[in-house]
Amino acid sequence: MTMQRREMLRNTALAAAAFAFSRDSFARKIESRIINNFPPSKPMIRLGFNENPYGPSPMARKAMMDAINGSNRYPIDAVDQLRNRIGKEYNLNASNVVIGAGSSELLGIVGAWTVMKKGTAIVPEVSFLSWTPAAKKIGLDIKTVRLTGSRVIDLSGMKNGIESNTKLVYLCNPNNPTGTVLPPNELEAFIRNVAPTCTILLDEAYTEFNDTPSMAKLVNEFPNLLIAKTFSKVYGMAGARLGYVLAHPQTISEITSLQPWANASASAVSLAGALASLDDKSFVIYCKTENAKAKDIFYNALKKANISYIPSSTNFVYFNCENYSKDIVAQLEAKGIAGIRTYEKNTRWCRLTVGTVEEMGKVAEAI
Repeated sequence: MTMQRREMLRNTALAAAAFAFSRDSFARKIESRIINNFPPSKPMIRLGFNENPYGPSPMARKAMMDAINGSNRYPIDAVDQLRNRIGKEYNLNASNVVIGAGSSELLGIVGAWTVMKKGTAIVPEVSFLSWTPAAKKIGLDIKTVRLTGSRVIDLSGMKNGIESNTKLVYLCNPNNPTGTVLPPNELEAFIRNVAPTCTILLDEAYTEFNDTPSMAKLVNEFPNLLIAKTFSKVYGMAGARLGYVLAHPQTISEITSLQPWANASASAVSLAGALASLDDKSFVIYCKTENAKAKDIFYNALKKANISYIPSSTNFVYFNCENYSKDIVAQLEAKGIAGIRTYEKNTRWCRLTVGTVEEMGKVAEAI
């Protein structure tokens, strides 16, 4: 083994350890508040992690149960099947797909990959940034760009912030926590105008909820474009931990070289559920329809309470409580509803996950 290979493996191990520490400490912090306020004997509605309250789909559940019997074997065939199946979904090939234990694992790997390139990163100031503390721990210098006044990612500001040593630009579309979407033509123009030496990491975790166009069509044309997607959200498999990245085959090879075993992080059970989920189109339609109904209930409640909000293309809503005289966190927790979170300092902007129609009715009553 060459010294270069040893150094790469050492850096990968450090990156994985740092990312796991950051992820787990984040989860413990949120969960400890939920558990402390809602002991097991007390009913609770959890609306903090943008989980799909309806999934996994019936087809996925059956496939996952059946896969348990074969879990004594490495699911190599299932990995190949899923990579091929995902590729077909986007008119791509298996060579355009890398699988991970949730998209968060792959976001962390891309962060470590950027550190190895000895470059800096630029991210929106309010976005899904749980992967960045680990990246900072292993040496990634990260610059932030504020959102626009309407809380949309500022593509012009991101473009102007790119410097000669910028090796990574992260975009989340639709953005978490704001639920806002970038105009497809503007996003595509941005991708086309960024220098090929700068990687664009595009997080598309929520595109399915409102049919937000994916930029997957561009990955073969632009090797610097990586698109992260997940089965955690509309497919309801957050606990099963399965995500993937779409990219140019050469880029995929570079990413998989940083996995201890390429494409092997997902379990046989998770892979089976993901394959079945892709075939259960009616369940996805059901989830989208119910999400829209539940979101309307929440919108109407916010209007009645004089709380402004941003119309969301996702399964969560970002809203401003500056004109709401009550403590909304206390109002919800008093009714057994947990999960409201803030992201911006010195503001009363909050995010809440959209639950079932029944759950959002209870939220409406609470506020």
